[in-house]
Amino acid sequence: MAFEPPQRLVRALGESDEWLGQLSKTLQEAADRWELDIERVMAPGGRSSLVLLVRRQDGTAAALKVAPRAAGPALERAALEHWDGWGAVRLLEAADDALLLERLHPEVSLRSLPEAKALLEAAGTVRRLWVEPPADHGFETVADRTARQAEAMRAFTDPGTAALVASALAVRDELTAFSPELLLLHGNFRQGKVLAGDRTPWLAVGPEPVVGERAYDLARLVRDRVEDLIATSAGASAARRRVNRLADSLEVNRERLRGWTLFRAVESGTRAMAAGRRGEAELTLEFAGWL
Repeated sequence: MAFEPPQRLVRALGESDEWLGQLSKTLQEAADRWELDIERVMAPGGRSSLVLLVRRQDGTAAALKVAPRAAGPALERAALEHWDGWGAVRLLEAADDALLLERLHPEVSLRSLPEAKALLEAAGTVRRLWVEPPADHGFETVADRTARQAEAMRAFTDPGTAALVASALAVRDELTAFSPELLLLHGNFRQGKVLAGDRTPWLAVGPEPVVGERAYDLARLVRDRVEDLIATSAGASAARRRVNRLADSLEVNRERLRGWTLFRAVESGTRAMAAGRRGEAELTLEFAGWL
């Protein structure tokens, strides 16, 4: 099929990426396999996957997601199968190179709600995802994932962020010395990853599943709408209040949540800086400095 991938995906993967070169063939095979009519591509889309709105042969609306193997679609499939629609989008069909998902309302995420309401709904959604992982799971642990990230952070040599990076690495070492629980986590949970649904008001999408403690999963949510926080004179105190409010509402240790929020913000900020996304990096690192 004739197909032009979204430019955001092309920029992230590179125009010469082998997976992008095979994308039209992958989509055609998925459409033939499940007898799908493709309606449109979701744009601007993500940096590591492609989602298309489709219809099945019986007219049922669905969403087709394809991603390169490096993005971990097999692990996303395993997590969605384990949740089986509880708090997350339901997996309808799966293949090595594609996932067929129930159709949600992609234009309506928690970011469309006022902040206080969005955080309340986010807390109610994420708590449903925190379950025991399958006995024979192949999910990465928080300790293993953050160890890889820490190596990249140590290689980041910007003098202006050296002290912040050192603090984040020290916090990470302290937190991974002991984990209070080993639950299946979303791994990249934030307001934009929770979409409106029909069978239940809100459902999570796009997991990057990992096994570990709940505080790690909440840490990305803490810095949601960071641009709004930074635009106010009370941003630093508002960020700290958000840590405490989320920790208390979900019975998570405040200091562990603060520590994981610091590490994840610094890791994201240094990674964005290394990728040339300077504006994003500066916002994220300024937020980290408040913690």
